[in-house]
Amino acid sequence: MDEPGPDHFEMRRLESLSNTIFGVAMTLLAYDLPRAGQFSAAPTWGELSRLYAARLIALTLSFLIAGVFWFSHHRRLMRQPYGSRPVVFINLFFLLSIILLPVTSSLDGSYGQSSVIAVLYGLHLSTIAALNAWLWWNATRDRRSRHELRPALFALLVLLLGTLVAAFAPQYARYFWLLAFGGVLFRRSVSAGDEVGG
Repeated sequence: MDEPGPDHFEMRRLESLSNTIFGVAMTLLAYDLPRAGQFSAAPTWGELSRLYAARLIALTLSFLIAGVFWFSHHRRLMRQPYGSRPVVFINLFFLLSIILLPVTSSLDGSYGQSSVIAVLYGLHLSTIAALNAWLWWNATRDRRSRHELRPALFALLVLLLGTLVAAFAPQYARYFWLLAFGGVLFRRSVSAGDEVGG
């Protein structure tokens, strides 16, 4: 990259903020789980399953998705040591969407069988993926590194498909959202193919 201009921002400073935001958001995902004080006596397996199962699945899914976006975010910041003011603001909106993840994850864990809640959760995940793809598009302006944009676009497409499924069959939407992790495998296979082809 060329020498940064006077209006450019050092992205390493943003990295410290993003580590804190991702850490807090990923920790708060567990806030909605039932606690010992909620039981009047030792719970049975059935009670644990009824209270924990859906929330634990939502927590795990959200944690894994946040982890993948955290990894992608740091890879992108390494490729783009300086950013313009608009890029910094897009990054801040991206981090805001991460902060809201415990809210929609909690709703999904409690009311995931509702198509309205499942669509809301899917739209939130899709918004995170869209902002991530937009940031990757900014970070990969040269054609040689444009292949790194593909996994971000793949994740966005899969999350949007899952959201569409959530409108009609919310119980199956999570399977589509999990496929967004295929973007990581997709990136590795493309990178391997580029090395072989190159």
